Amino acid sequence: MTGLTPYLSLPGTARGALEHYRDVFGGELVLHTYEDFGRTDGPPDAIAHGMLQGPVELFASDAAVDEPAEVPSGVLFALLGTADPATMRAWFAALAEGGTVTDPLQRRAWGDHDGQVTDRFGIRWLVGFHE
Repeated sequence: MTGLTPYLSLPGTARGALEHYRDVFGGELVLHTYEDFGRTDGPPDAIAHGMLQGPVELFASDAAVDEPAEVPSGVLFALLGTADPATMRAWFAALAEGGTVTDPLQRRAWGDHDGQVTDRFGIRWLVGFHE
């Protein structure tokens, strides 16, 4: 693994979020429950640690009872030039399903395409590419 990998602490939605991101981006999903790790500070089937490994990598877990589970404010996950334009368009559309497009994916004055979307889990994404 290289570079920065986001780690989301979610309010009981880690499994659904990671499965959704696997469906959007592809890759391999590895999930470990609280029960797998012998944790008793949450439901046994809650996600203690989940990893999406592929073209987009991220981690997520369900926050324990005493842990904060807040969607980060003021943070964008930037997917800039991560894949070919057709794939980037498909990712943007898939992230927008059940979410909110805050800035449509479009060609900009400087010649690149980009747009912003907040997905159904409250995560903000900046998707951009050069064509």
